[in-house]
Formats: sequence, structure tokens, C-alpha cells
Amino acid sequence: MNKKHLEAFAKHQFITNLDSLPAREQKIIQHYEDRLPISENKNAKFDSTLTFGQKLADKVASFGGSWTFIIIFGAFLMSWVILNSVILASSKGGFDPYPYILLNLFLSMLASIQAPVILMSQRRQAIKDRLDAEHDYEVNLKAEFEILGLHEKIDELRDNKWAELILMQQEQIRLLTELLKNKETKTGN
Repeated sequence: MNKKHLEAFAKHQFITNLDSLPAREQKIIQHYEDRLPISENKNAKFDSTLTFGQKLADKVASFGGSWTFIIIFGAFLMSWVILNSVILASSKGGFDPYPYILLNLFLSMLASIQAPVILMSQRRQAIKDRLDAEHDYEVNLKAEFEILGLHEKIDELRDNKWAELILMQQEQIRLLTELLKNKETKTGN
């Protein structure tokens, strides 16, 4: 499309010059005018840029926040307590008797490693969510332009149809008037 048409469109929709709009809005207007799709898979694009460590952190965070982890970890804790309290304590061979100081140490180490990994994953998810929100804005704005364009086309079609109907009605009135005059001339003779 030509630059003047884009300028007029920007003035009409945003009440400002095209050059004063942010790059995102200029891109949307250009896509709208060129009839190009604006939607794309931002998640696939984002996921393709992740490093091995980031992918691993996401998998650890995903597993660490699952019911599978909770059940397995609960079973491990119960086994530890039963093994040290009942079985090994009765034979005087418990390696971590009550209050389970070694287990507390392992739990603290697990928490100190798992917490930063989960935070890294959450930060990446927040970035991904922001990209999704920006993309949703672009798609919604373009859809709004499309809807407004359809409204304008429908209004134009309706106005054209009304003009055609008025012309047809005027022609019918002229024909009816002519018929009445012909009838009056025939009855008057």
C-alpha cells in the first residue's frame, strides 16, 4: 500500500501520524493493509532459544511441582522414618535416629537447590507470558481493524443499496404517474 493511505489510516484509527506510532502499531497497520496474517507461534519461537540448562530447569521445576514428586518424596520420607525408627533402631543399627538430623540436612540441601531452579523457571515463564500478552494485543488490534473495516464496507454497501432503492422508487413513481396520466387521458376521451 502507498504511504499516504497508511498515513490516513493511522490518522483515522489512532488520531496521530503513522511515524509517531510505536513500531508495534506500525507493524500491525502494515500487516492489516497488506492483508498479511500477524499470528505466529511465539511459544515455539521462544522454546527454540532455550539453552540446555534452561530446559533442564523447566523440567526440574515441572517435576518438583507435580503430584508424582509429592507422592514419591512422601514415600521416601516415610521409608526413611520407618527404616531408622523401627527396623534399624530395634537392631541398634540406625544411621539417622530420631530427630533425623541427616534427613533434615538432605531436605535443606534439596530445598536450597530446588528453590533457585524453580525461580529461574518462573522468571522464564513470566517472560513467555509477557510475549504471549504482547502477541495477543497485536492479534486483537489487527482483528479490531478488520472488524472496523468490515463495518465500513457494510455501511458503504448499505448506503449504495439505499441510493439504488431511492432511484428505483423514483422510477416507479414516475412510471405510476405516467400510467395515471395515460389512464386519465383515455377515460377523458
